[in-house]
Amino acid sequence: MKPASVSTKQERIAKLAAGNPAMAFTSLNHYLDAEWLRYAYECTRKDGAVGVDGQTGQEYAANLEQNLQSLMDRLKSGRYRALPVRRHYIDKSDGGKRALGIPSFEEKVAQRAIAMLLEPIYEQDFRDCSFGFRPARNAHQALQVIRRGIMERRGGRWVLEVDVRKYFDSIDHAKLRELLSRRVTDGVVRRLIDKWLKAGVMERGQLSYPGTGTPQGGVISPLLSNVFLHYVLDEWFAEQVQPRLRGISALVRYCDDFVMLCACREDAERVQEVLGKRLAKFGLELHPEKTRLIDFRPPAERAGAETRLPRTFVFLGFLHVWGKSRKGNAAMWQRTAKDRLARTLKAINERCRQMRSWPLAEQHRRLCWMLKGHFAYFGISGNYERLTSVVYQTRRLWRKWLSRRSRTSQVTWEQFLRLAARYPLPAPRIVHRYI
Repeated sequence: MKPASVSTKQERIAKLAAGNPAMAFTSLNHYLDAEWLRYAYECTRKDGAVGVDGQTGQEYAANLEQNLQSLMDRLKSGRYRALPVRRHYIDKSDGGKRALGIPSFEEKVAQRAIAMLLEPIYEQDFRDCSFGFRPARNAHQALQVIRRGIMERRGGRWVLEVDVRKYFDSIDHAKLRELLSRRVTDGVVRRLIDKWLKAGVMERGQLSYPGTGTPQGGVISPLLSNVFLHYVLDEWFAEQVQPRLRGISALVRYCDDFVMLCACREDAERVQEVLGKRLAKFGLELHPEKTRLIDFRPPAERAGAETRLPRTFVFLGFLHVWGKSRKGNAAMWQRTAKDRLARTLKAINERCRQMRSWPLAEQHRRLCWMLKGHFAYFGISGNYERLTSVVYQTRRLWRKWLSRRSRTSQVTWEQFLRLAARYPLPAPRIVHRYI
């Protein structure tokens, strides 16, 4: 639970920011006290991957009060030194690798403390089109906005699907500093951000200092990336683009993933033409193969019209495609994208392989946990069929790996059905009902 003093301070910052939209905050660091740092620590994940110093959350907690006091003194005095982030790679759905930068545990606490100072300011500035890494906002709200924007009578049936090439690695430090200066000029806060931007990357024992980018994996990186795109994209679209378009339009952004909905093809093509030039001014580049215009008109509206444009798109792990409602009317479906489905089944297969010799009760508990986690995100209206498929495939994978516990452990389907009756997997569940 957030301490009352922290809430009061954040409310005070938010009130000042809302009442003075053009004001730059020159003094924020005086809010950093023992209780503020303690809450930042409580908000920091304790079992995450370790940074270059190898210190775990448990080790830091062994001498917590002294560590937090030392951290506060170093933050305010300027003696704080930022450690390089540890480079780690994870698999992407397209077969590539995503580079993450893992800070040390203490750095995570420090970044959380500064993010808590900046968030109340920028939450007054951020536009409604932005949904990623913001309090009280999530991906499902973005998906609902897309559904409403397309399904309404004169909706955005021409969709510009956008991919910014290596966004987090391409953020220009000088441009970011310039944009931050519009709202924050506090010397302590700005020096800390500069230190994190310049800290460098440790990979296989080699230290490098990229001139651009803010590492994915850092606690403050999502906020900085949102600030950058707020000025580069959101404000530009709302203030300069939308007033010049003929029909209705909308931008829906989740961090660096975004789509633009336009009622007219001409509008969508005009935006596509200028978008690359706008991003290039800030050092960003559109991915030429993944940025495309989608003809997302319902089949009845497309009748007789020839177009070679794609007719479906994927956003936030969901395939958007036209289908029919139970009454036979045209309806937009949002269904689990094939790559996300494959990723889920790959993870379940690997988990079943790893725990094939474990007690059945523990295997069952882990599988239930994984399926419920899948339902929590992908359990939306119209996606029941894909959820059912995940449960069916999970049963097959579980039986497969139970049959490989030893050379003589073949489990027939009859035996497995008896086992499944004793250890039933959770039924598919629609968690998010979109109206």
